[in-house]
Amino acid sequence: MQHLSIDQMKDSMRAPWIAGDFGAIAREMGAPEAESFVARMELEPGARVLDVACGTGNVTIPLARRGAMVTGLDMMPHLLEEARAHAAHEGLSIRFDEGFAEMLPYPDGSFDVLVSMFGIMFSPLPATVASEMARVLKPGGRLALANWTASGFGGKMGAVVGRYLPPPPEGAISPFLWGEDSTVRDWLKPGFNAVETSIVSVRWELQRSAARSAEFFTKNAGPIQVALGRLDAPKQAALLRDLEQLWIDKNLATNGENHTVIRTEYLQALAMKR
Repeated sequence: MQHLSIDQMKDSMRAPWIAGDFGAIAREMGAPEAESFVARMELEPGARVLDVACGTGNVTIPLARRGAMVTGLDMMPHLLEEARAHAAHEGLSIRFDEGFAEMLPYPDGSFDVLVSMFGIMFSPLPATVASEMARVLKPGGRLALANWTASGFGGKMGAVVGRYLPPPPEGAISPFLWGEDSTVRDWLKPGFNAVETSIVSVRWELQRSAARSAEFFTKNAGPIQVALGRLDAPKQAALLRDLEQLWIDKNLATNGENHTVIRTEYLQALAMKR
């Protein structure tokens, strides 16, 4: 089995987030649930919080609004620039750093709380990420994760895409494993205890038809764009048709002409640093 260098791994990890426009999806589909995720944490003002894979700041911004001393970390400079602009617009003081979840650039015990929403689940090295998250938390520090499940709508889209691609390489880790209770408990066990998990239902509502919603998502979702780039034109067209049909089939809106409502879910995992 071929082993990638650190630089090759970084380039491979960045590729999907260069291909699409994650910021567009985050603004339209992610912000409301991020607010709810943060509200459930009931943070004390002044808590030192690290948001890993913070993207455009969907979680980082509401954390800062609640008085936390927040640091946002992401590997994509263009997403960090959007997050900085958002924070500046609201007059919030937030530190944003470029870096990787597998090599967190902070001393041991730097944070009271670490959060990641739909971020660390895409790392190819889950055990390394779990170890790093534990390292930078103080003893008794809190962890809060949100990760899509395989049975939710995101997992169903992933399954459609997977039908058109070769089998993943030996040893590849599905991001949806972070949405499995037993797997998350195993990965967190070395550094964390008091693990609590729950399934959280999410409602996506878009003011466009299901077909146009599918087009919006597939155009801006980097992993889907990377997958399309690996296919010839007929298979690209077939994959896009299948994704569109999935959105149409799962649309719960009664007026589907200019309205799409999709139900999906994620696994929320809370834990405490040993």
